[in-house]
Amino acid sequence: MTRHVITYTGGVSRWQPDARERLERAAIELFAAQGFAATTVPQITARAGLTTRTFFRHFADKREVLFGGEEIPEFAAQIIADTPPSMDPLALIVNGLRTVAESRFDGQREEFRQRRAIIMSDEGLMERDRGKRAALAEVIRDGLVGRGINARTAALLAESSVTVLHVALNEWLDSDDDNGQTLFELILDALASLRAALALTDPGAGHPATGGLAGGVPEMPTS
Repeated sequence: MTRHVITYTGGVSRWQPDARERLERAAIELFAAQGFAATTVPQITARAGLTTRTFFRHFADKREVLFGGEEIPEFAAQIIADTPPSMDPLALIVNGLRTVAESRFDGQREEFRQRRAIIMSDEGLMERDRGKRAALAEVIRDGLVGRGINARTAALLAESSVTVLHVALNEWLDSDDDNGQTLFELILDALASLRAALALTDPGAGHPATGGLAGGVPEMPTS
């Protein structure tokens, strides 16, 4: 595959409105070309035509170029805060996943494929990725608890939603660009698979406290 390199000429600017995007592009190009470990922040800023001070104004370290800092957890917390109190928690999760998929991933499949490949090439980055997912689940759980949902249900919904997004995202990145399925459609498929797996057995059957789950597993909302 031909690699198209974007370069910038001219003097180093103290401030540019597109500084974050330039730094991200420069960093990912360097990570892909010479490896994450071999790439330094001064190399990234030189390629972007910006200063190291500008870099650290946008990112805590070079790892955060790949993970977006606290952007996604903050976005998730805002989605929960903006959702009407009357909305069912499972509907909230599905609608939140749809918002994330459509606003943060759609139209950027190749970019996220490249980011994933870089992360998978470095054990430290893979550990960071797992930590980021755990942090996102914690934010979702806390937001649900803040809406009056009991801690167990909130934890189950939060962990499940992050896992569903992770599984669907990997399927989306692995799939052919022309297969017709959006990321959100794959999320719905993953939710349906989870529901089907839970329906295979009744974990409450015969339990003296529940008398079984006679009503079965509830339907997953689709909109």
